[in-house]
Amino acid sequence: MKAEKDFLIRSYREEDFPAIHDLNKQEQWSNLVEKKQKTEWAWGNSAVAVVAVIDGQVIGCLRGLTDGFVSLYVCELLVSEHHRKLGVGKTLLRYVHELYPETRLELLASSTSHSFYETMGYRPFYGFRKNADE
Repeated sequence: MKAEKDFLIRSYREEDFPAIHDLNKQEQWSNLVEKKQKTEWAWGNSAVAVVAVIDGQVIGCLRGLTDGFVSLYVCELLVSEHHRKLGVGKTLLRYVHELYPETRLELLASSTSHSFYETMGYRPFYGFRKNADE
């Protein structure tokens, strides 16, 4: 699919959250969907929060945390199914890394997204996760 139009990357705004919530639903990220209010608070309180937009419509988003010097951790990266393979995800990653060029970019991948990151030259890195209620 060819891009109908160029997309714009800009900072997250509160009014973007319903579209981000819909992207979470489409991706079946049930934890973020079920914790809608906390997810919205996370977006509002993250140092790195950007969206990709076409004609005012959010087609992708990236939320992250950084110390600004060593680590830039990407918490979520989502692109609408209809806008994948157009460079949106790559551009979002490049955009935020250019904001903090001295940092190493860290992220988690799923069984379906790991190949996307591998094609961009990211290397696997072993990690752990535990929720507060576990």
